[in-house]
Amino acid sequence: MAFQSARRLKVVLVSPEVLGFAKTGGLADVSVALPRALASRGHQCTIVTPLSRSARHGPVPLQATEKELGVPIGNKEVTGRLYRAVLPDTEVPVYLIEQRDYFERDDPRCGRGLYDYVAGDGKRRPYSDNSERYIFFCRAVLEALEALPFWPDILHCNDWQTGLIPVYLREVYCQRGDDEQRNRYANIATVLTIHNLAYQGLFWHWDMLLTGLDWRLFNYRELEFYGQLNFLKGGIVFADRVTTVSPRYAAEIQTPYFGCGLHGVLWERRASLSGIVNGLDESVWDPARDGYLAANYDAETVGVGKPICKADLQRRFNLAPNASTCVLGVVSRLVDQKGADLLCEAAEAMMQQDVQLVVLGEGNPVYERMFIDLSRRFPDRIGVRIGFDEALAHQIEAGADIFLMPSLYEPSGLNQLYSMRYGTVPVVRATGGLADTVIGYDGKASDVESATGFVFQAPSAEALLDALCRALCVFRNEPEIWRRLMMNGMKQDWSWSRSAAEYERIFFELQKERVLVVDGRRNQGR
Repeated sequence: MAFQSARRLKVVLVSPEVLGFAKTGGLADVSVALPRALASRGHQCTIVTPLSRSARHGPVPLQATEKELGVPIGNKEVTGRLYRAVLPDTEVPVYLIEQRDYFERDDPRCGRGLYDYVAGDGKRRPYSDNSERYIFFCRAVLEALEALPFWPDILHCNDWQTGLIPVYLREVYCQRGDDEQRNRYANIATVLTIHNLAYQGLFWHWDMLLTGLDWRLFNYRELEFYGQLNFLKGGIVFADRVTTVSPRYAAEIQTPYFGCGLHGVLWERRASLSGIVNGLDESVWDPARDGYLAANYDAETVGVGKPICKADLQRRFNLAPNASTCVLGVVSRLVDQKGADLLCEAAEAMMQQDVQLVVLGEGNPVYERMFIDLSRRFPDRIGVRIGFDEALAHQIEAGADIFLMPSLYEPSGLNQLYSMRYGTVPVVRATGGLADTVIGYDGKASDVESATGFVFQAPSAEALLDALCRALCVFRNEPEIWRRLMMNGMKQDWSWSRSAAEYERIFFELQKERVLVVDGRRNQGR
């Protein structure tokens, strides 16, 4: 039976991508799992997202509403329309903002994504009108509120594409109409979640003209960032609360190394900044029910089921079928952030051990070629698939013995959670969500009770290899301890119910604080 909170909140989650409609990364998964978890706790939730081409032609039926949206963009008005759907296997409504010129251009066959495209030189470049597209989206969300099934207590914004919503809410919508209308908007609290601070929505300063916002806001404390317009900074400054996707990352981004130039702004908002680790969707990631696996298993039967999955994985990658060889798994974007360079640098030294390596991912063409070259040099020991394959991602999590995540920074991370859930021991760098979720084993007897993996500090191939060697030593020589590490990981609770309870606490705190509007400016009681 679902947990029922004492009071029902009305939450609108706004995201540029939602699983089942459009996806480029983990944000799409969060945008489904969190509303579903909040709804199971008794709250009213709905989702608002752009109507992309992939959503138009996707598996979820869409229904046009009668709501038309008129949004001023510079000196013109751009119109859109609101569509409605229902999140599969839930009663959570999804509202999609249609504007064909802005949002229905994604087509992987032509190299066009949600936010960027493949240029003639083979490199990905952002669309030149991304600023205009998401200015429209932010204002259209606020225009659409009247058509939603409830008036929100909370507007939960996610990443830079939604960063101007808190700005428009306070600077435009709380200022117009009669007292009743102004108060309705003033009673909406905003939460901005930063999923990756490296992506900020930086644009030419003259795009301020497209926003329709007062130029007085283009200053170093609000929307200006080294002469550019910064969507994410606007959200950080104007939102009532700011969250990110792990406590460690919340602390890291207040430092110059991780702060991407916004560390000072985040430090100023530190009293309203917190970190909540993303949850694991147990309806999708559960080895006992996972339809992608050669054999299902749980903590009691892992010793039977996991070896079958390992043999299946070796077969899929044409690796030598050896049950005693340790299989290392990687499912990742092949980019600097994920430590792809460390993996490439360390791979040849890894091959001096009795290990096999399977890699699934795509990203920087340089790293793609490096991994392909490695697989050609070690064809029976390294298997590489460029691209993304949902089924294969599950099969790697189940079939690998060790999962490698040497990220330079990792706001939250999900694969380490999947790995632990599937009895695959993670080897991770101590950063962001990896540090918050993986408890390292250092060979001490006292560690065995709680440890779930192996952790290293320095962002170097040497440190990665040292941690891997420690892990391999336990894997080969101390099977009882290895099994305990597996069991500890499988029994961890990283469910979305756990994460949703933390969001719920923040939402209730905001309800108690209730934003007051004084002389047209906000006073948040801080």
